[in-house]
Amino acid sequence: MLCDRLWRNARLATLAEGGPGLGLVEDGLIAARDGRILYAGPARAAPAFAARETVDCEGRWITPGLIDCHTHLVHGGDRAAEFEARLAGASYEEIARAGGGIVSTVRATRAASEDALVGSALRRLDALIAEGVTAVEVKSGYGLSVASERASLRAARRLGESRDVTVTTTFLGAHALPPEEPDKDRYIAHVCTEMLPALAREGLADAVDAFCEGIAFSPVQTARVFEAARAAGLPVKLHADQLSDLGGAALAARFGALSADHLEYADEAGAAALARAGTVAVLLPGAFYFIRETRRPPVDLFRRHGTRMALATDCNPGTSPLTSLLLVLNMGATLFRLTVEECLAGVTREAARALGRLHEIGTLEAGKWCDLAVWDVERPAELVYRMGFNPLHARIRKGR
Repeated sequence: MLCDRLWRNARLATLAEGGPGLGLVEDGLIAARDGRILYAGPARAAPAFAARETVDCEGRWITPGLIDCHTHLVHGGDRAAEFEARLAGASYEEIARAGGGIVSTVRATRAASEDALVGSALRRLDALIAEGVTAVEVKSGYGLSVASERASLRAARRLGESRDVTVTTTFLGAHALPPEEPDKDRYIAHVCTEMLPALAREGLADAVDAFCEGIAFSPVQTARVFEAARAAGLPVKLHADQLSDLGGAALAARFGALSADHLEYADEAGAAALARAGTVAVLLPGAFYFIRETRRPPVDLFRRHGTRMALATDCNPGTSPLTSLLLVLNMGATLFRLTVEECLAGVTREAARALGRLHEIGTLEAGKWCDLAVWDVERPAELVYRMGFNPLHARIRKGR
């Protein structure tokens, strides 16, 4: 059988659905043609391949390419000065009164050109790519006007044109109130009747997100956004139950959301609802760490009900300025008590599920895109165990 490339003498963590654990294969082989996997499994069971190129992996481990399924990579400015002020004792209220917080990021994002947004986001994206990331989700949400949200989503699309990476875009117009609009209901109406339909018609968004929280939008307002997304034919995601239990997990499940993210305050009913709906719980330890949260997401409830769990950086300027998915693996284990298997599945298979792309990425299985990360490690647990160490040997996307 003819193939373009063959990776031999490899150890595989296939993460295949239905298999035991990480789907480990000690003497493994991967064959690819036209960018897709033809075979991934034991060398002894493989067909006879004639390859244009053969790569000897010298016993290295191969996982699916890593996937960061929750980021805010595109934004203007940073909040380092605000961080410094908090360290000196300033309260969030004092910072907000001085023009800080999300308003400062909205102001910087609106002032930045599309080219500038792309340029700054590429630096963050490159850090992720250097750690084996082959797919990333990018949210808008710092423009909060039709023009600025459009520019942010266009910039996100351009990231996928500038780098060899799969980019999924998410419209997060219901992230916060813009400074010029004090009325939440009026702004949500604008999101639903003008912003979302326009951006959907232009094909700039693959999904729609919202922030359901006391400091953001209510469950009723969030449901209005989700109804508008449904009318536009777009799937939904939700920032849910991060700071309080407003029933966000159950709301996400009711709309068949791809994911519900954060979830520190989710209750048992919410965990069960997510499992029934097939909605992925995306855990974000970077934000938990950075804002010094003390309440962990209910991982035991998710396990008990069979709720799928993913991990992501939540890279954003205010609460998780994090561009290392490898560090997220360690944080998921140390802060949230996830197992090695849960962590690695969380940045591959379950992250792909959270993006609605499990049919094409996230595991090493025939028919999927040949997105691989090749690692200089002795065992997969080392990827979770180490901090500040990048053992990536090679990154392959679509077989190249």
